[in-house]
Amino acid sequence: MPLPPDLLEPLRRGEPRALGRAISWMENGHAGARDLMARVWPHLGRAAVIGITGSPGAGKSTLTDQLARALRARGQKVGILAVDPTSPFSGGAILGDRIRMQRIAADPGIFIRSMATRGALGGLARATQDAIDLLDAAGFDTVIVETVGVGQDEVDVVSCVQTCCVVLVPGMGDEIQAIKAGIMEVADLFVINKADRDGADQVERELEAMKSLAMSHGWDPPVLRTVAQQGEGISELLAQVEEHGRWLRAHGGLARKARERARLRFESLLAEEAVRRARAQAGPERVEAALRGIADRTLDPYTAVRGILGEA
Repeated sequence: MPLPPDLLEPLRRGEPRALGRAISWMENGHAGARDLMARVWPHLGRAAVIGITGSPGAGKSTLTDQLARALRARGQKVGILAVDPTSPFSGGAILGDRIRMQRIAADPGIFIRSMATRGALGGLARATQDAIDLLDAAGFDTVIVETVGVGQDEVDVVSCVQTCCVVLVPGMGDEIQAIKAGIMEVADLFVINKADRDGADQVERELEAMKSLAMSHGWDPPVLRTVAQQGEGISELLAQVEEHGRWLRAHGGLARKARERARLRFESLLAEEAVRRARAQAGPERVEAALRGIADRTLDPYTAVRGILGEA
């Protein structure tokens, strides 16, 4: 499908309307989405991608807001992808991080997009990776991905970003114990936000003690303190993000992360396409019959899948 002339070039120039339309294409599976990605693909690889993840209430949106402000002060263009829970009725994002970032939303050098998880495992929408690439193609220097904040399932965020910041706050009880088996292991930086609260020292001690449990690739994740509401600790956080980027470039980490992202993305798209083709080949009636059989226990799901695929 030929791309409309009012989309590709305006997208490459970073025009918000074209960028928003292109992301919607990817989210909705528009017929021109594949061609669009093929056209921008050779122009990718310039943007730095930062992940902000952690439990609800950790102040991730405020931290993202402050990071964006600091990057803009350095003259960078910043894209923000805020991955929200999905409305069960409309399929749209329901938290609306743009509402919580209204102070920066009017800045022409900042693009904010709330994206729905749409049931994607890991708290990330499938189209989030496409959106990262579109922001890259549109000339944004840094893309910040703020995830939905659902705990261990968020580990998929590491496949999309170069530097993953795990945000914690004092006074949330067993939070560190709850996440140690999952998201602790993907952190490149630990951020204790709201560090002016009682208990910040205890959180830092527990983090330092538990870092030894995580798999190491040679980078020791630092523990930083911020009070995002006051803008405290933001410059130190950015300095560590930059230091991690230098370490990745010096030790082949960027190439390693790119290969992992490529593998996960390829497998995800392959699975999605395989399901689409299998459903189309079997037809809606056979698919519905299989679903009814699974639901009423007359057919197990493994046999149902083999049947849809035409296997004995």
